[in-house]
Amino acid sequence: MTQQTLDHAAAAPAVASGKLSLGRSRVRAAWIFLAPMLLVLLLVAGWPLARTIYFGFTDADLSDIANYEFIGFANYLEYDDGEWYGLLVDPDWWNAVRNTLVFAFISVSLETALGLIIALALNASFPGRSILRAAVLIPWAIPTVVSAKMWGWMLHDQFGVLNDMLMGLGILSQPVAWTADPQLAMAAVIMVDVWKTTPFMALLILAGLQMLPSDCYEAARVDGVHPVKVFFRITLPLIRPAIMVAVIFRLLDALRIFDLIYVLTSNSTDTMSMSVYARQQLVDFQAVGYGSAASTLLFMVIAVLTVVYIVGGKVNLGEGNR
Repeated sequence: MTQQTLDHAAAAPAVASGKLSLGRSRVRAAWIFLAPMLLVLLLVAGWPLARTIYFGFTDADLSDIANYEFIGFANYLEYDDGEWYGLLVDPDWWNAVRNTLVFAFISVSLETALGLIIALALNASFPGRSILRAAVLIPWAIPTVVSAKMWGWMLHDQFGVLNDMLMGLGILSQPVAWTADPQLAMAAVIMVDVWKTTPFMALLILAGLQMLPSDCYEAARVDGVHPVKVFFRITLPLIRPAIMVAVIFRLLDALRIFDLIYVLTSNSTDTMSMSVYARQQLVDFQAVGYGSAASTLLFMVIAVLTVVYIVGGKVNLGEGNR
């Protein structure tokens, strides 16, 4: 064994130790930079969440929130005098859960499908593509309360423009109360949400399309592969991570929907979401303890569904698809 080989062998542990030290210093520096943000996040999100969970175990009332007693799980479930009471046996709560899940599933499914179609169209080269891309984002850029109020006027049964157009075309014979009819209220809310949020899905999916390698499509074109087959065999598998991440972001928004439903239909039980139910208990009924319990269950439902989606869909938020 030569002297040079022995020198390299002796220096190898020192190099490895240096790399390890560098890695540790980078991790330490990263935590130092993240610490202020984590502290602020703990104050603005962690403390209110912990306070809400705690109030869920009390009988706190909004009229005198300083005076309350710890009542355990009574807000969630309690057996008294031969009957069950609490949130878990409240039919209005389970109706709100059902409404929320129906709204989230239908709206996110439609937005994903339409967003994919729009993204594919905007990914093609044609004159005025930049202007069209900017125009597509307008519904998403409008604040939700503003767009909900705008659609509320358009869907009005007496002087709404939608009824006027449909009656002018002969589709309707008389005005329809879109947001007041129990059979149509949820469909109207979903329609407005799809109109507003589809551009968001299209934007995220378009970003994934922009990152696809062109050599795959060149090879498919040379081999004469049909465009439909190219989409299902090349495009869709490659953008699946982007779609999965876009869906989870949109699903989180849909499950905690409040402003759109509340502006369009107020406290109607036909469209009441879990957030609207919690707000009704907290503000209208001034039951801070009961409303906090509803908010806690809302948080748990969203957390469980998100974890199930990430694990079931094998989503890696850092690298796309596992």
